[in-house]
Amino acid sequence: MGTGGPPALTVALIADALQKRVAKYDKSGDQHYDLISALHKAVRGSDVEGSLYWLARMLAGGEDPLYLARRIVRIAAEDIGLADPRALSVALAAKDAYHFLGTPEGELALAEAIVYLATAPKSNRVYTAFAQAAEAAKEYPAEPVPLHIRNAPTKLMKELGYGAGYKYGHEYEDAYAPQEYLPKALQGVRWYEPTEFGFEKDVKRRLEWWASLKKKAEP
Repeated sequence: MGTGGPPALTVALIADALQKRVAKYDKSGDQHYDLISALHKAVRGSDVEGSLYWLARMLAGGEDPLYLARRIVRIAAEDIGLADPRALSVALAAKDAYHFLGTPEGELALAEAIVYLATAPKSNRVYTAFAQAAEAAKEYPAEPVPLHIRNAPTKLMKELGYGAGYKYGHEYEDAYAPQEYLPKALQGVRWYEPTEFGFEKDVKRRLEWWASLKKKAEP
């Protein structure tokens, strides 16, 4: 065969080809969804090495880094939540850093965010609380706003009782005045139950303290 043609098929060439593992990845098929699922679950499971490996696999397979950045932001909101409020800022900063630097330098920012999320305390309580609130909004789509928290820009509205009895929190001790903010049909529900992890432990204490003040104020 003349110069410039394909190389002769030899045992050495076949062996060399077999040693080179080509990344198996289909950005529009099951492989795509399997890998992003693996990445998300490794981060949720606090496995740093697994998280980094699946991130690297997807990048090596040609995945759009900004798609990965969007998933990283979602993980921060869904799986870390208020256990570490900085997680969302770190994820967004990684997205901005990649947008600014591009490949390959910006990929390190994504890796940094992945490690931060994997090692952060985890809570999906905001995620589940919002899902329950969304269901309540579907079930009770037209509940009237309680009069005392309605806006009253006109004299007529004030005469109808809009805003009457509203307590402006900053005028009270500790900037808290117990009062109802939900429609009557939903009063007493509790959707958000903070964990004992990370910052959410402090949030839980605050909610318990406000609840105790509200109970004391009940007639």
